[in-house]
Amino acid sequence: MGTSFKKTMLVFALIMFSTAAFAKGRLTIYCSMQPFWCQAAADTFAKKYNIKVAMTRSGSGSTYAKILAEKDNPKGDVWYGGTLDPHSQAGVNDLLLSYASPKLDKIGDRFKNPAASQKNHSVGIYAGVLGYSVNTELLKSYNLPMPTSWNDLIKPIYKGHIQVASPQSSGTAYTVLATITQIWGEEVAFAYLEKLHKNVGQYTKSGSAPGKATARGETLIGIGFLHDHALQLANGSPMKLIVPSEGTGFEIGGMSIIKNGRNIDNAKLFVDWALSKEGQEVGGSVKAFQVPTNMNADVPKEAIRLEEVNLIDYDFVKYGTDKMRSHLISRWAREVKPLER
Repeated sequence: MGTSFKKTMLVFALIMFSTAAFAKGRLTIYCSMQPFWCQAAADTFAKKYNIKVAMTRSGSGSTYAKILAEKDNPKGDVWYGGTLDPHSQAGVNDLLLSYASPKLDKIGDRFKNPAASQKNHSVGIYAGVLGYSVNTELLKSYNLPMPTSWNDLIKPIYKGHIQVASPQSSGTAYTVLATITQIWGEEVAFAYLEKLHKNVGQYTKSGSAPGKATARGETLIGIGFLHDHALQLANGSPMKLIVPSEGTGFEIGGMSIIKNGRNIDNAKLFVDWALSKEGQEVGGSVKAFQVPTNMNADVPKEAIRLEEVNLIDYDFVKYGTDKMRSHLISRWAREVKPLER
């Protein structure tokens, strides 16, 4: 057997060994976005890199609690999606790994390092505008005017006609709290929230539930992130999406690597892929209508364009701290939730 043939066989064996080793790679994703986006991203990444991916989907608040509970023995590797605030909290509480992806040069400046720690614990992968949707058929049947502002929602004519999530379980609802506080200041904001409470027919557990209820005609108005509502509109539901005229907040969807995870290299690989044009366009391909943070990624035509609406200068650092988050949620639970409706 010739020397060149032996060398060829050795190279072939090394390639097969490295491929086999790579195929044994694993990754556990905790995902806080729409389930269909979570699954599509997990499947696409697994196929592209021949990595065995386990994915668990739960809301951002629940995922933070899970990561905190597993602090001494992490089960997850990557936290993918969900509102930035609990990601910020996790970073401040030393639950996340600092990682500055080489893909950051393609990400818009406000999304590169937005979390409270300012240590690259989290990166923004999408943006979503806060607002509400109105079921136009119900509006007509009730003979009510179309609301266009936050202040319209506290008018007595909308009593019992509003759904919004509870900030005790929903990152979306916390963004509502933080947004109203930043628009008017805390004291005026809580006076507003007490009036809004009188018009709320139901507080939901999930931030996306009010939009779905509006689409089904179970409530007239649903408050939440408008990309969730845009999906219902695209599927033919009789809805109008409203960006409140006073201005509104927005979410940055966070992505973080869990500290001391079992598959750090694959976690970094996933983050790099998820920040790429390919990774960020997975959402739009399955009707997830958030705005990508990669400047080269295509924006779904159904998405709310950030440059076309009145966004407040949302302070993600201040309102992403554990102290501020706990303060606002506790005050809401103490002063607003117990009130009669």
